[in-house]
Amino acid sequence: MSALPTSSREWHLIARPHGWPKAEDFALREAPVTEPGEGRILVRNHYFSVDPYMRGRMNDVKSYTPPFKLDHPMEGGAVGEVIASSAEGFAVGDHVLHGLGWREYAEVPAQYATKVDASLAPLSTYLGVLGMTGLTAYAGLFDVASFKEGDAVFVSGAAGAVGSQVGQMARLKGASRVIGSAGSDEKVKLLVEEYGFDAAFNYKNGPVAQQLKEAAPDGIDVYFDNVGGDHLEAAISSLNVHGRATICGMIAQYNNTEPTPGPRNLAMVIGKRLRLQGMLVNDHKDLQPEFVREVAGWIASGELKYNETVVEGIENGYDAFLGLLRGENTGKMIVSLTQ
Repeated sequence: MSALPTSSREWHLIARPHGWPKAEDFALREAPVTEPGEGRILVRNHYFSVDPYMRGRMNDVKSYTPPFKLDHPMEGGAVGEVIASSAEGFAVGDHVLHGLGWREYAEVPAQYATKVDASLAPLSTYLGVLGMTGLTAYAGLFDVASFKEGDAVFVSGAAGAVGSQVGQMARLKGASRVIGSAGSDEKVKLLVEEYGFDAAFNYKNGPVAQQLKEAAPDGIDVYFDNVGGDHLEAAISSLNVHGRATICGMIAQYNNTEPTPGPRNLAMVIGKRLRLQGMLVNDHKDLQPEFVREVAGWIASGELKYNETVVEGIENGYDAFLGLLRGENTGKMIVSLTQ
């Protein structure tokens, strides 16, 4: 067996950001690498994920997932190769998905690692289209929003990792119309020409409510919310009677330092009998086998397309995260450590 590396670089949170995260809130530090303890495996990470929810974990507030600890390595989805194992069922050379990202090497308790098949799809897809973001789209559309054939669907943040999958899944399952919003004309073009959305608009080009009404003159039945703010208000106006909204994310307000006003038209929920439901992907793990089976088939057939924005090098982890919050990614934002 080849000698193990002696050290691993890892990103630590060293101060809690106020508003937009700053470079001085983070530090890239070295830590020793040792043989894995009993029931654990040592993984050389090939890719790790940066996700909008991580911004919330940087605040010292009670939430659905604990905050990051200061002066400790941050966490998040990662996929890599086992280079040493003290756990039954895991061998050197196995590829695994786990939750100890933001670092080059991770000592992972075996019960928190899942083997993945690198021959089925590229390893990076297990962080996106076949991973947590893909399952979020699948569960949020079909389970939470109760999508049915013939529904008109509006997706905000539609060029992102979750939104781009939601729109395509709706189309593949017979939506009457799929509309998306994005933050650049280039992304709008991508939504229509590559992902097959019926209509899309740049939310920076005018009021969201007005642009949505023009794109969906007959209203919408399902809204998949990744943005919040003026998008949620616009969707409430455009939702038809008995419309459903999956509230997945509110990236528009993650860095606000003042409370965000709620939608001014919330009273419409009553007359239209709308259902607005929040979702966390961890509540839907029972859908995982069905999701992988169906989505892997769509990927293999070419019916479902995906994009990844890959940032090379662990030293660029902070820049990748900030770029994600600014909307600089198309599809899943991933940091590659394979150089």
